[in-house]
Amino acid sequence: MAKSKKTQKRNVTRATAHIRATFNNTLITITDADGNTVCWSSAGKMGFRGSKKGTSYAAQQAAINVAHQARQFGVQVIDVLLKGPGAGRESAVRSLEVEGIQIASIKDITGVPHNGCRPRKRRRV
Repeated sequence: MAKSKKTQKRNVTRATAHIRATFNNTLITITDADGNTVCWSSAGKMGFRGSKKGTSYAAQQAAINVAHQARQFGVQVIDVLLKGPGAGRESAVRSLEVEGIQIASIKDITGVPHNGCRPRKRRRV
C-alpha cells in the first residue's frame, strides 16, 4: 500500500502572465517566479470555436477565467509578457486588471526576424 503525498496549496503572491495572441487563438498562462505553471486558459478552452477564438471578446473571457484561477493561488501582482500579433492582446491585459490583479509591468516579447527565414507567400483574397 503506497502512501499518497499530501498536496499543499501553493501561495504565489507575484507571478508572470504569458499572453500569446495569435490570429486564431489567445493563450494565457500564469507562472510563478521559477517558471512553473500555476494556471492557464485559452479562448478554445472557454468554448469558442473556429474564427470566434481569434476575437478580442474570447481573449477577454479567457483572461477573466485565468484571473479567477490565479486569485485562488493568492496571486496579487503580475508581470505581463505579450507575444504575437492577435486581436486579444489589449483586451486580455485590460481584463486581468479589471479582475483585481495589479499589473506591475507590461513587456512585448514578440519575435522579430532580423532577415532570417524567407517569409510565407503573401495572402491574396
